[in-house]
Amino acid sequence: MLSEILTLWARYDLTARTIEHLTMFAVALTFAFIIGILVGVLLYRHEKYAGPVLNVLNVVETFPDLALLVLLIPLVGIGAAPTIVACVLYSILPIARNAYTGLSHVSREQIDVAEALGLTGNEILLYIRIPLSLPLIAGGVRIAIVFTMGIVTLGGLIGAGGLGAPLQTGIFINIPMLIVTAGIWVGILAVVLDGLAGIAETWLAGRFGEW
Repeated sequence: MLSEILTLWARYDLTARTIEHLTMFAVALTFAFIIGILVGVLLYRHEKYAGPVLNVLNVVETFPDLALLVLLIPLVGIGAAPTIVACVLYSILPIARNAYTGLSHVSREQIDVAEALGLTGNEILLYIRIPLSLPLIAGGVRIAIVFTMGIVTLGGLIGAGGLGAPLQTGIFINIPMLIVTAGIWVGILAVVLDGLAGIAETWLAGRFGEW
């Protein structure tokens, strides 16, 4: 079995596919993180828009993964671009929602102390609210990691490459061992990345307090 796995790994260049997969994953998660934090901060500053904006993002979440990928093809083309855009759209909500919740629910006592020390509103946001929100934001990132890993894998169906490509090949030409190998490898990567995010979340909770 091991020799068959190694043969398939070499024949379908799963090392290169893994690099493609993780590259798309990293790009998508980076954009989702930046946009999610910005949206969370904006919603904190303009709370009257929080409900409508979060509702719109919830609507995006209701779209099936594959349907969203197909809808994006006429707009951004085929391959990695719609896959990354779909990952970002799905991942903004948990990060933005957790960032907004964290920023909005810092205890009044801590804000009073900061104001007594003469900190401005922006300084309180930067030095008090954002750090204390980091454990909750990390929880949102963990959810985004799951979304992103799954959608990047699904992107193989629309020519995005990554580990979804050998999975698609295995299904189309009926190579069960290729399906199992690529599928298990994707699962391992997801578990490892989630574990790393979990370690970061635990550390941040210990450093800044747990929600």
